[in-house]
Amino acid sequence: MKAINRIRQIGQSIWIDEITRRMLDDGTLRRYVDQYAVTGLTSNPTIFEKAIAGGDYDGEIGRLAAAGKTGEDAFIELALDDLRRAADLFLGAHEASAGVDGWVSMEVSPLLANDTKGTVASAVRIHRDAARRNLFVKIPGTPAGVPAIEQSICDGVPINVTLLFSPEQYRASAEAYLRGLERRIAAGRDARVESVASLFVSRWDKAVESRVPDSMKNQLGIAIAQRTYAMYREIFGSDRWRVLEAKGARKQRLLFASTGTKDPNASQTLYVEAMIAPDTIDTMPVKTLEATAALDAEPAPMSTDPSAGQDSLKRFSSLGIDLAEVAATLQREGAESFVKSWNSLMERIASKAGDAARRRA
Repeated sequence: MKAINRIRQIGQSIWIDEITRRMLDDGTLRRYVDQYAVTGLTSNPTIFEKAIAGGDYDGEIGRLAAAGKTGEDAFIELALDDLRRAADLFLGAHEASAGVDGWVSMEVSPLLANDTKGTVASAVRIHRDAARRNLFVKIPGTPAGVPAIEQSICDGVPINVTLLFSPEQYRASAEAYLRGLERRIAAGRDARVESVASLFVSRWDKAVESRVPDSMKNQLGIAIAQRTYAMYREIFGSDRWRVLEAKGARKQRLLFASTGTKDPNASQTLYVEAMIAPDTIDTMPVKTLEATAALDAEPAPMSTDPSAGQDSLKRFSSLGIDLAEVAATLQREGAESFVKSWNSLMERIASKAGDAARRRA
Protein backbone atom coordinates (compact mmCIF):
# COMPACT_ATOMS: atom_id res chain seq x y z
CA MET A 1 0.00 0.00 0.00
CA LYS A 2 3.03 2.31 0.09
CA ALA A 3 2.49 3.37 -3.51
CA ILE A 4 -1.20 4.18 -3.03
CA ASN A 5 -0.45 6.14 0.11
CA ARG A 6 2.25 8.06 -1.76
CA ILE A 7 -0.08 8.81 -4.67
CA ARG A 8 -2.68 10.23 -2.32
CA GLN A 9 -0.03 12.18 -0.39
CA ILE A 10 1.19 13.84 -3.59
CA GLY A 11 -2.38 14.85 -4.39
CA GLN A 12 -3.46 12.59 -7.23
CA SER A 13 -6.90 10.99 -7.19
CA ILE A 14 -7.22 7.26 -7.87
CA TRP A 15 -10.24 6.31 -9.97
CA ILE A 16 -11.19 2.96 -11.47
CA ASP A 17 -11.88 2.41 -15.16
CA GLU A 18 -14.59 -0.20 -14.66
CA ILE A 19 -18.19 -0.64 -13.63
CA THR A 20 -20.49 -3.66 -13.52
CA ARG A 21 -23.65 -4.33 -11.60
CA ARG A 22 -21.91 -7.25 -9.93
CA MET A 23 -19.25 -4.90 -8.52
CA LEU A 24 -22.01 -2.83 -7.00
CA ASP A 25 -24.03 -5.78 -5.69
CA ASP A 26 -21.22 -7.83 -4.13
CA GLY A 27 -19.43 -4.94 -2.44
CA THR A 28 -16.34 -4.97 -4.68
CA LEU A 29 -16.58 -1.27 -5.48
CA ARG A 30 -17.12 -0.44 -1.81
CA ARG A 31 -13.98 -2.45 -1.00
CA TYR A 32 -11.97 -0.44 -3.53
CA VAL A 33 -13.20 2.74 -1.87
CA ASP A 34 -12.43 1.56 1.65
CA GLN A 35 -9.13 -0.26 1.03
CA TYR A 36 -7.57 1.51 -1.95
CA ALA A 37 -8.92 5.06 -1.51
CA VAL A 38 -10.67 4.98 -4.90
CA THR A 39 -12.65 8.21 -5.25
CA GLY A 40 -14.29 7.96 -8.68
CA LEU A 41 -14.75 5.88 -11.80
CA THR A 42 -14.94 6.11 -15.56
CA SER A 43 -16.92 4.05 -18.05
CA ASN A 44 -17.32 3.76 -21.82
CA PRO A 45 -19.38 1.72 -24.32
CA THR A 46 -16.78 -1.08 -24.37
CA ILE A 47 -16.96 -1.48 -20.58
CA PHE A 48 -20.76 -1.60 -20.60
CA GLU A 49 -20.87 -3.96 -23.59
CA LYS A 50 -18.74 -6.47 -21.69
CA ALA A 51 -20.82 -6.06 -18.53
CA ILE A 52 -24.14 -6.62 -20.32
CA ALA A 53 -22.69 -9.62 -22.15
CA GLY A 54 -22.14 -11.24 -18.75
CA GLY A 55 -25.88 -11.74 -18.27
CA ASP A 56 -26.38 -9.70 -15.09
CA TYR A 57 -28.80 -7.38 -16.87
CA ASP A 58 -30.94 -9.96 -18.69
CA GLY A 59 -33.96 -9.64 -16.41
CA GLU A 60 -33.98 -5.86 -16.51
CA ILE A 61 -33.55 -5.79 -20.30
CA GLY A 62 -36.61 -8.03 -20.56
CA ARG A 63 -38.59 -5.74 -18.25
CA LEU A 64 -37.60 -2.64 -20.20
CA ALA A 65 -38.46 -4.30 -23.52
CA ALA A 66 -41.89 -5.25 -22.18
CA ALA A 67 -42.37 -1.58 -21.29
CA GLY A 68 -41.42 -0.53 -24.82
CA LYS A 69 -37.86 0.57 -24.09
CA THR A 70 -35.20 -0.87 -26.38
CA GLY A 71 -31.90 0.13 -27.95
CA GLU A 72 -30.33 3.36 -26.77
CA ASP A 73 -33.19 4.24 -24.41
CA ALA A 74 -32.85 0.89 -22.63
CA PHE A 75 -29.08 1.20 -22.41
CA ILE A 76 -29.17 4.72 -20.96
CA GLU A 77 -31.61 3.60 -18.28
CA LEU A 78 -29.48 0.55 -17.40
CA ALA A 79 -26.24 2.53 -17.34
CA LEU A 80 -27.64 5.43 -15.35
CA ASP A 81 -29.09 3.06 -12.76
CA ASP A 82 -25.60 1.70 -12.11
CA LEU A 83 -23.91 5.08 -12.28
CA ARG A 84 -26.37 6.64 -9.83
CA ARG A 85 -25.51 3.91 -7.32
CA ALA A 86 -21.80 4.50 -7.90
CA ALA A 87 -22.25 8.28 -7.64
CA ASP A 88 -23.97 7.82 -4.29
CA LEU A 89 -21.06 5.67 -3.13
CA PHE A 90 -18.63 8.45 -4.05
CA LEU A 91 -20.76 11.23 -2.59
CA GLY A 92 -18.67 11.36 0.58
CA ALA A 93 -15.50 12.01 -1.45
CA HIS A 94 -17.39 14.55 -3.53
CA GLU A 95 -18.58 16.51 -0.51
CA ALA A 96 -15.25 16.25 1.35
CA SER A 97 -13.43 17.74 -1.67
CA ALA A 98 -16.05 20.46 -2.21
CA GLY A 99 -16.97 18.93 -5.56
CA VAL A 100 -13.47 18.43 -6.95
CA ASP A 101 -13.42 14.64 -6.54
CA GLY A 102 -15.92 11.78 -6.24
CA TRP A 103 -17.19 11.67 -9.85
CA VAL A 104 -18.56 9.03 -12.21
CA SER A 105 -18.90 9.40 -15.99
CA MET A 106 -21.48 8.54 -18.66
CA GLU A 107 -20.64 8.82 -22.35
CA VAL A 108 -22.80 10.32 -25.07
CA SER A 109 -23.49 7.97 -27.97
CA PRO A 110 -20.32 7.62 -30.06
CA LEU A 111 -22.56 7.76 -33.13
CA LEU A 112 -22.74 11.50 -32.41
CA ALA A 113 -18.96 11.98 -32.68
CA ASN A 114 -19.32 14.23 -35.76
CA ASP A 115 -22.62 15.81 -34.73
CA THR A 116 -21.98 18.86 -32.54
CA LYS A 117 -25.62 19.82 -32.00
CA GLY A 118 -26.63 16.22 -31.32
CA THR A 119 -23.82 15.85 -28.80
CA VAL A 120 -24.86 19.01 -26.93
CA ALA A 121 -28.50 17.88 -26.79
CA SER A 122 -27.49 14.40 -25.58
CA ALA A 123 -25.23 15.85 -22.88
CA VAL A 124 -28.09 17.97 -21.54
CA ARG A 125 -30.42 14.96 -21.52
CA ILE A 126 -27.98 12.64 -19.75
CA HIS A 127 -27.14 15.28 -17.16
CA ARG A 128 -30.82 15.92 -16.49
CA ASP A 129 -31.84 12.26 -16.35
CA ALA A 130 -28.90 11.23 -14.15
CA ALA A 131 -30.08 13.59 -11.41
CA ARG A 132 -26.70 13.37 -9.67
CA ARG A 133 -24.47 16.38 -9.20
CA ASN A 134 -21.33 14.20 -9.31
CA LEU A 135 -21.86 12.67 -12.76
CA PHE A 136 -19.76 13.84 -15.70
CA VAL A 137 -20.99 13.53 -19.27
CA LYS A 138 -18.20 12.30 -21.53
CA ILE A 139 -17.68 14.07 -24.85
CA PRO A 140 -14.81 13.13 -27.18
CA GLY A 141 -12.25 15.84 -27.86
CA THR A 142 -12.59 15.42 -31.63
CA PRO A 143 -12.84 18.43 -33.96
CA ALA A 144 -16.65 18.20 -33.80
CA GLY A 145 -16.53 17.55 -30.06
CA VAL A 146 -14.57 20.70 -29.18
CA PRO A 147 -17.45 23.15 -29.88
CA ALA A 148 -19.82 20.75 -28.10
CA ILE A 149 -17.55 20.87 -25.04
CA GLU A 150 -17.58 24.67 -25.07
CA GLN A 151 -21.37 24.85 -25.40
CA SER A 152 -21.97 22.19 -22.76
CA ILE A 153 -19.75 24.00 -20.25
CA CYS A 154 -21.58 27.23 -21.10
CA ASP A 155 -24.84 25.35 -20.42
CA GLY A 156 -23.55 24.24 -17.02
CA VAL A 157 -23.11 20.54 -17.84
CA PRO A 158 -20.06 18.95 -16.11
CA ILE A 159 -17.91 17.39 -18.84
CA ASN A 160 -15.28 14.66 -18.98
CA VAL A 161 -13.43 15.26 -22.25
CA THR A 162 -12.41 11.86 -23.59
CA LEU A 163 -10.24 10.46 -26.40
CA LEU A 164 -7.39 12.94 -26.07
CA PHE A 165 -4.03 11.65 -27.24
CA SER A 166 -1.68 14.62 -27.58
CA PRO A 167 -0.79 17.95 -25.96
CA GLU A 168 -2.32 19.72 -28.96
CA GLN A 169 -5.63 17.85 -28.67
CA TYR A 170 -5.58 18.55 -24.95
CA ARG A 171 -5.01 22.29 -25.50
CA ALA A 172 -8.01 22.48 -27.83
CA SER A 173 -10.28 20.94 -25.19
CA ALA A 174 -8.87 23.07 -22.36
CA GLU A 175 -9.41 26.24 -24.37
CA ALA A 176 -12.97 25.13 -25.13
CA TYR A 177 -13.47 24.81 -21.38
CA LEU A 178 -12.11 28.31 -20.80
CA ARG A 179 -14.31 29.78 -23.53
CA GLY A 180 -17.37 28.10 -22.07
CA LEU A 181 -16.60 29.60 -18.66
CA GLU A 182 -15.95 33.04 -20.13
CA ARG A 183 -19.31 32.96 -21.88
CA ARG A 184 -21.05 32.00 -18.63
CA ILE A 185 -19.40 34.85 -16.75
CA ALA A 186 -20.27 37.32 -19.51
CA ALA A 187 -23.89 36.20 -19.14
CA GLY A 188 -23.76 36.74 -15.38
CA ARG A 189 -23.87 33.02 -14.56
CA ASP A 190 -21.97 30.95 -12.00
CA ALA A 191 -18.37 30.31 -13.12
CA ARG A 192 -18.13 26.95 -11.38
CA VAL A 193 -18.68 24.07 -13.81
CA GLU A 194 -16.46 21.07 -13.14
CA SER A 195 -14.57 19.27 -15.90
CA VAL A 196 -11.74 16.81 -16.47
CA ALA A 197 -9.71 16.15 -19.61
CA SER A 198 -8.75 12.52 -20.23
CA LEU A 199 -5.39 11.80 -21.90
CA PHE A 200 -5.02 8.24 -23.20
CA VAL A 201 -1.46 7.05 -22.64
CA SER A 202 -0.58 3.40 -23.25
CA ARG A 203 -2.03 3.26 -26.76
CA TRP A 204 0.90 5.36 -27.97
CA ASP A 205 3.39 2.63 -27.14
CA LYS A 206 1.21 -0.06 -28.68
CA ALA A 207 0.93 2.01 -31.87
CA VAL A 208 4.71 2.37 -32.38
CA GLU A 209 6.04 -0.84 -30.82
CA SER A 210 7.09 -2.33 -34.18
CA ARG A 211 8.86 0.88 -35.23
CA VAL A 212 11.19 1.49 -32.29
CA PRO A 213 14.20 -0.37 -30.83
CA ASP A 214 13.76 -2.31 -27.60
CA SER A 215 15.58 0.44 -25.69
CA MET A 216 12.76 2.89 -26.59
CA LYS A 217 9.74 0.71 -26.00
CA ASN A 218 7.11 1.87 -23.49
CA GLN A 219 8.55 5.40 -23.33
CA LEU A 220 6.49 7.40 -25.82
CA GLY A 221 3.25 7.43 -23.81
CA ILE A 222 5.08 8.73 -20.76
CA ALA A 223 6.77 11.49 -22.79
CA ILE A 224 3.38 12.53 -24.21
CA ALA A 225 1.98 12.63 -20.67
CA GLN A 226 4.91 14.77 -19.51
CA ARG A 227 4.40 17.28 -22.33
CA THR A 228 0.64 17.39 -21.69
CA TYR A 229 1.16 17.92 -17.96
CA ALA A 230 3.53 20.81 -18.76
CA MET A 231 0.85 22.32 -20.98
CA TYR A 232 -1.76 21.83 -18.23
CA ARG A 233 0.46 23.75 -15.81
CA GLU A 234 0.99 26.49 -18.39
CA ILE A 235 -2.72 26.94 -19.15
CA PHE A 236 -3.83 26.89 -15.53
CA GLY A 237 -1.01 29.16 -14.45
CA SER A 238 -1.83 31.83 -17.03
CA ASP A 239 -3.24 35.31 -16.49
CA ARG A 240 -6.31 34.28 -18.47
CA TRP A 241 -7.00 31.50 -16.01
CA ARG A 242 -6.38 33.67 -12.95
CA VAL A 243 -9.17 36.02 -14.07
CA LEU A 244 -11.59 33.08 -14.23
CA GLU A 245 -10.35 31.59 -10.98
CA ALA A 246 -10.92 34.90 -9.21
CA LYS A 247 -14.57 34.65 -10.26
CA GLY A 248 -14.94 31.17 -8.74
CA ALA A 249 -13.94 28.86 -11.61
CA ARG A 250 -12.24 25.53 -10.93
CA LYS A 251 -9.39 23.98 -12.89
CA GLN A 252 -10.24 21.41 -15.51
CA ARG A 253 -8.28 18.55 -13.95
CA LEU A 254 -6.01 16.44 -16.14
CA LEU A 255 -6.94 12.76 -16.06
CA PHE A 256 -4.52 10.03 -17.15
CA ALA A 257 -6.47 7.23 -18.86
CA SER A 258 -5.39 3.99 -20.53
CA THR A 259 -2.77 3.51 -17.83
CA GLY A 260 -2.83 -0.27 -17.90
CA THR A 261 0.34 -1.73 -19.46
CA LYS A 262 -0.23 -3.43 -22.81
CA ASP A 263 3.27 -4.92 -23.04
CA PRO A 264 3.27 -8.26 -21.14
CA ASN A 265 6.99 -7.84 -20.47
CA ALA A 266 6.57 -4.46 -18.75
CA SER A 267 5.59 -3.70 -15.17
CA GLN A 268 1.86 -3.44 -14.54
CA THR A 269 2.52 -0.15 -12.74
CA LEU A 270 4.85 1.38 -15.35
CA TYR A 271 2.56 4.27 -16.26
CA VAL A 272 1.12 4.72 -12.78
CA GLU A 273 4.57 5.26 -11.27
CA ALA A 274 5.63 7.68 -14.03
CA MET A 275 2.55 9.91 -13.93
CA ILE A 276 1.88 10.94 -10.33
CA ALA A 277 1.12 14.65 -10.11
CA PRO A 278 -0.85 16.98 -7.84
CA ASP A 279 -4.40 17.94 -8.86
CA THR A 280 -4.58 15.15 -11.45
CA ILE A 281 -6.38 11.80 -11.70
CA ASP A 282 -5.27 8.31 -12.70
CA THR A 283 -8.16 6.08 -13.73
CA MET A 284 -6.90 2.48 -13.59
CA PRO A 285 -8.17 -0.85 -14.87
CA VAL A 286 -8.83 -3.31 -12.04
CA LYS A 287 -5.65 -5.29 -12.76
CA THR A 288 -3.53 -2.14 -12.57
CA LEU A 289 -5.25 -0.97 -9.39
CA GLU A 290 -4.53 -4.30 -7.68
CA ALA A 291 -0.90 -4.19 -8.83
CA THR A 292 -0.54 -0.63 -7.53
CA ALA A 293 -2.04 -1.64 -4.18
CA ALA A 294 0.58 -4.41 -3.91
CA LEU A 295 3.47 -2.10 -4.82
CA ASP A 296 5.80 -1.62 -1.86
CA ALA A 297 7.45 1.56 -3.11
CA GLU A 298 7.10 5.31 -2.93
CA PRO A 299 7.25 6.67 -6.51
CA ALA A 300 8.44 10.21 -7.15
CA PRO A 301 6.06 12.87 -8.49
CA MET A 302 6.09 13.80 -12.15
CA SER A 303 8.59 16.49 -13.11
CA THR A 304 7.37 20.08 -13.23
CA ASP A 305 10.15 21.08 -15.64
CA PRO A 306 8.41 22.88 -18.55
CA SER A 307 10.69 21.03 -20.99
CA ALA A 308 10.03 17.53 -19.56
CA GLY A 309 9.57 14.95 -22.30
CA GLN A 310 10.84 17.14 -25.13
CA ASP A 311 14.11 15.29 -25.71
CA SER A 312 12.31 11.96 -25.66
CA LEU A 313 9.80 13.10 -28.28
CA LYS A 314 12.67 14.35 -30.49
CA ARG A 315 14.20 10.87 -30.39
CA PHE A 316 10.95 9.32 -31.60
CA SER A 317 10.60 11.93 -34.32
CA SER A 318 14.16 11.18 -35.46
CA LEU A 319 12.98 7.63 -36.25
CA GLY A 320 10.51 9.06 -38.77
CA ILE A 321 7.49 8.84 -36.48
CA ASP A 322 5.07 11.68 -37.24
CA LEU A 323 3.62 12.34 -33.79
CA ALA A 324 0.77 14.53 -35.06
CA GLU A 325 -0.24 11.83 -37.54
CA VAL A 326 -0.13 9.11 -34.86
CA ALA A 327 -2.24 11.26 -32.51
CA ALA A 328 -4.87 11.84 -35.19
CA THR A 329 -4.93 8.14 -36.04
CA LEU A 330 -5.27 7.12 -32.40
CA GLN A 331 -8.17 9.52 -31.88
CA ARG A 332 -9.92 8.36 -35.04
CA GLU A 333 -9.38 4.68 -34.20
CA GLY A 334 -10.52 5.27 -30.63
CA ALA A 335 -13.75 6.83 -31.85
CA GLU A 336 -14.25 3.98 -34.34
CA SER A 337 -13.66 1.42 -31.59
CA PHE A 338 -16.33 3.01 -29.42
CA VAL A 339 -18.76 2.98 -32.36
CA LYS A 340 -18.06 -0.72 -32.88
CA SER A 341 -18.65 -1.42 -29.19
CA TRP A 342 -21.81 0.71 -29.24
CA ASN A 343 -23.24 -1.17 -32.22
CA SER A 344 -22.38 -4.49 -30.58
CA LEU A 345 -24.02 -3.25 -27.40
CA MET A 346 -27.24 -2.32 -29.23
CA GLU A 347 -27.28 -5.71 -30.98
CA ARG A 348 -26.78 -7.52 -27.68
CA ILE A 349 -29.60 -5.60 -25.99
CA ALA A 350 -31.89 -6.35 -28.92
CA SER A 351 -30.96 -10.04 -28.78
CA LYS A 352 -31.58 -10.28 -25.06
CA ALA A 353 -34.87 -8.38 -25.40
CA GLY A 354 -35.91 -10.87 -28.10
CA ASP A 355 -35.02 -13.81 -25.86
CA ALA A 356 -37.13 -12.32 -23.06
CA ALA A 357 -40.08 -11.81 -25.41
CA ARG A 358 -39.92 -15.44 -26.55
CA ARG A 359 -39.86 -16.62 -22.94
CA ARG A 360 -42.93 -14.54 -22.17
CA ALA A 361 -44.70 -16.03 -25.19
